[in-house]
Amino acid sequence: MDIPLHLHRWTRQPFDRTAAVVAGFTAGAVLMAVELLWSALTPGPTGPWHTPHLVAALLLGPDVLQEATPYGFDPGVVVAALFTHYVLGVAFGGVLALVATGFGFDRDPPAIAALGAVFGLALYGLNFHGMVHAFPWFAQLRGWPTGVAHVLFGATCAWFYQQLARRAETHR
Repeated sequence: MDIPLHLHRWTRQPFDRTAAVVAGFTAGAVLMAVELLWSALTPGPTGPWHTPHLVAALLLGPDVLQEATPYGFDPGVVVAALFTHYVLGVAFGGVLALVATGFGFDRDPPAIAALGAVFGLALYGLNFHGMVHAFPWFAQLRGWPTGVAHVLFGATCAWFYQQLARRAETHR
């Protein structure tokens, strides 16, 4: 009796860069909305603008974090956080698209959804357990809500990439 394993092997394949950018940007917007909603719904001493301050500190430096809590709305901080967040979302969308296309997951909706979820979980690990050595303030965001949000980012990015790249192939 033969059991098909459907193993995927890496083959260098061109990926749809436009679909990757749109998928990463859209998934970044979903992640940001989930994070803002979560921080607004959970009572805490930091307020809903805490996470944008943490993200903006990547670009503006840790001095942004010296404000008194709760963190208030600051247009410069919000613009820096949005810029940083979306650039990273687009970059990670490109990495996910490269991997999904190279292993052929982009043609298999359940596989790309699983890949996206695992990718999001790996991003969570990288960002909040690996990069925390360079950016120690990110340790504050460790926990299941941030982990779930990153899994959602990966799954959303993968789904959008699969949908957009497929549509682009049919119009060529």
